[in-house]
Amino acid sequence: MLGHRNWIVIADSAYPAQTSPGVETIYTGSTQLETLKAVLAALDRAKHVRPIIHLDAELEHVPEALAPGVAAYRSGLKSLLKDRAVLTLPHEQLIARLDEAGRTFRVLILKTDLTIPYTSVFLQLDCGYWGPDAEKQLRAAMAQGAKP
Repeated sequence: MLGHRNWIVIADSAYPAQTSPGVETIYTGSTQLETLKAVLAALDRAKHVRPIIHLDAELEHVPEALAPGVAAYRSGLKSLLKDRAVLTLPHEQLIARLDEAGRTFRVLILKTDLTIPYTSVFLQLDCGYWGPDAEKQLRAAMAQGAKP
């Protein structure tokens, strides 16, 4: 049911319950990496959407001494995302984007049992059958008054 401009977040256990009307939170009872793997597999099978992957910029800087297990998590995450483009933004900016999106579009939060900070994975859904290059060409043609 989700499409272009919707978001899916695979969140750690401390992720806040957001109050925007379009935000729905579901507890998965699963690990973060298992949940991410399943969601990415489902999105890979979908023809109508593709994920734009965002990570917290802070994750790269979280030290193992303060968050035991973060190095193993980063390694597992890197393995899962190895062939995918990944964007990073500060956590608060990503939360603000979700809050804004949740006012108009649906946001699905899949909350996991992970207890390591800054590990949420944010999947912004984009159109799977119409990319930025096609959109750019369409807009250029429209500006010139061209028709097929």
